[in-house]
Amino acid sequence: MTQRAQNKNSKPKNKGSIKIFATEKGVNVIKSPIKAKILSILSEGGLSASKIVEMTGKSKSTISAHLMDLLDEGIVDYRPDPSDRRRKIFFIKSRYIGDLETGKEFEKEVESYLERVTESGDPFEFFRFVFRTIRVALMEEGINIDPVLHNAGLKVGETFYKKLKAEDLENLTEKIAAFWQENNLGRIEVKKLDPITIRAYDCFECEDLPQIGRSACAFDSGVLEAVFSAHFGEDVTVEEIKCYAKGDKYCCFVIDKGGE
Repeated sequence: MTQRAQNKNSKPKNKGSIKIFATEKGVNVIKSPIKAKILSILSEGGLSASKIVEMTGKSKSTISAHLMDLLDEGIVDYRPDPSDRRRKIFFIKSRYIGDLETGKEFEKEVESYLERVTESGDPFEFFRFVFRTIRVALMEEGINIDPVLHNAGLKVGETFYKKLKAEDLENLTEKIAAFWQENNLGRIEVKKLDPITIRAYDCFECEDLPQIGRSACAFDSGVLEAVFSAHFGEDVTVEEIKCYAKGDKYCCFVIDKGGE
């Protein structure tokens, strides 16, 4: 798996101003809205300082000062521009962990879910509850850990691809569906092969999450990205276009071979 494949679905989004990165020096929390905007821009690829000035609308001195801070903090680095060796191309060298958002209240949803779990007597349901309770508790504190879950999904997908490996795409999707069901991740249906469109029902990751208005299956997306990237021998993008956490009746993933 290439570095691009590991990071492309974990890019810092524009919304929110507090970003969390892992550097060689440790975890770094970016509170500056300008730095956050610079990092969101650089998440799409390396750029010169002049281009960043143009895209942010800030002065050259302001952008230079913030870039120097980000360099000192080990979050970004630069390389010579191949078309002009006097110019520097800045890029993100650290790993995006997540961001801090406005905390939300999910107590009623958690209480309702807990009642169902205590009545079921199912150990697996209890494990699901623990996983989701931790995630919701972090949400209540305004902490989004989707990039961490996505990276975990990539590692799981890379590991299990050895067992799922198939000669043709149809056989691979059949094995993925069986893998999902055998491991209690839910039930998936392949609706199309071009582009690959997968629906997930009874989703382990998000079915009982509160409705947060955005897709929440970062772990599942990571697994699918790793498996299909390995199958095709090139990076793929995975977009979740429907999700229980958005109020949809199922989750739906579209896998784009060679897309951005």
